[in-house]
Amino acid sequence: MGKIFFPQYKKGKLGLPIKINRTILEHIRELGLNINAECSGKGKCGKCIIRIEKGKENIGDITEIEKKFNLSVNDRLACQTKIINDNDIVVYIKELGEFEILKKTECKEIKLNPCVYHRGNMIFYNNEKISENYRNKIYGLAIDLGTTTIVIELVNLETGDVLYSISKMNPQIMYGNDVISRIEYVMIDKETHAYLDKKESETKLKELQTSVINMINESLDEFDSVLNNNISQNIYDIVITGNPTMRNIFFGLDISSLGLIPFEPLNKEQILVDAQILGLKINKYGRIYGAPLIGGQVGSDTLANIISTGIYKSEKVSMIIDFGTNCEIVLGNSNRLIATSYPSGGAFEGAGISSGIGAVKGAITDIVIKDHKVIYHTIGNTAPIGICGSGLIDLLAQLLINKVMTKNAKLETDFYINDNIKINQNDINQLITAKAGLNVYQELLIKYYGIETTDIERIYLSGGFGNYINIDNAKIIGLLPDIDNNKIIKIGNGSLSGARELLLSRESRDIAERIVSRVEVIKPNEKEENFIYLMAERMYFN
Repeated sequence: MGKIFFPQYKKGKLGLPIKINRTILEHIRELGLNINAECSGKGKCGKCIIRIEKGKENIGDITEIEKKFNLSVNDRLACQTKIINDNDIVVYIKELGEFEILKKTECKEIKLNPCVYHRGNMIFYNNEKISENYRNKIYGLAIDLGTTTIVIELVNLETGDVLYSISKMNPQIMYGNDVISRIEYVMIDKETHAYLDKKESETKLKELQTSVINMINESLDEFDSVLNNNISQNIYDIVITGNPTMRNIFFGLDISSLGLIPFEPLNKEQILVDAQILGLKINKYGRIYGAPLIGGQVGSDTLANIISTGIYKSEKVSMIIDFGTNCEIVLGNSNRLIATSYPSGGAFEGAGISSGIGAVKGAITDIVIKDHKVIYHTIGNTAPIGICGSGLIDLLAQLLINKVMTKNAKLETDFYINDNIKINQNDINQLITAKAGLNVYQELLIKYYGIETTDIERIYLSGGFGNYINIDNAKIIGLLPDIDNNKIIKIGNGSLSGARELLLSRESRDIAERIVSRVEVIKPNEKEENFIYLMAERMYFN
């Protein structure tokens, strides 16, 4: 029996038995390797590029879909390449690069009162004795489970110190770059477009869940290796925050309702399970806490932002904007909190943009056009390979300021950053659609709250994209409200900061469980009859 080998990866060096008439992407998924397949294998994005090093005679001919992407010789799309012969094949996955994932959080003083503590040799979880083997260390993990990236902090629960942090791309990106793609993966057959039966759906859900569990277990091995200690066996508590799709996939819960009207999660309550049930390699007495969901596509990551910023206890009204594949917006104070989620897609993370790329080494992060020259910087100060989100914001603003793009968002011709990197009209259309939606959602939330923009005391920007954007340029294109820059605060990874607070403080955990029911979820696209016209009006620049 032939095998397919992926020499770049430890798991791929031993090879996987070939399955005839299945695509190479399906084999990659089975091994749990990382590959960018943001369209979930539909042949639309052209990102799952592979190189066939050996065994070209064992794969099908190049497809019409692949011909559209002008691939180099020996390059194919993994989602389109079917295996036709049972002989060995050697495949290289195009390098994704190391993501510049935001681990920075705002530090604030937290009164230590974790759920796990010891008295003598006895260890307790919420006053329940779980072990009689205290080994001078009690650790926990705070995990921000993002659609694109995952960040894990190892925290000393006795001191509150962050000992180490790891950030990686979410391996589920091989199933699609947004939550809709992953919901469709567990609901719909890609070939027939028919709904899967319950057993098939559960199998695919397990596949998504396992990919993340394996990634976290690999991170635990990394903790042990880097810190030269059996760290994982001293971990007794884990706090998970994420949007409804990500959180419920992690716990193996049905996500199909999130793909059907009214798009609400079946399970919103907080979750507490034994780590052994999910197969996480921490202490056998360890527990995993999933913070409660707010509703719709507004999840525990947003709740963590609310806890981290403390807007729930302030008299003055503040706004939180957490930029990402889904953009969450919260507005309120101690009296009232409202929230929404806009499916901005991956445009501002580079997805669907011809020269767009994630925040990897070589990505252009900022752009200025001066005297008809383009000045830019890249991550790692290396040669540019594409433009990431913050660079795209700058580029839109600079094209507008320099009148290269009209106020109607039109380019006369493609605009080149250098000989290989450009932006075209289709890219502009993708970006202004995303920014128009965000602009409408912000304005409508302010309207529903019954205030003016000037009444907002603070706007907190959370997440990697929000942390790196140029505020002036973001306001020029209408991505942020027109408010004094001094009122706009970048808080880093607010979801991770909130997860850590829930890990270290039982009081904060109790508060989160109380206030979650107070947050009113609003869906402006359903509430406004003329929503499509409001969007259309904001596709342009004032």
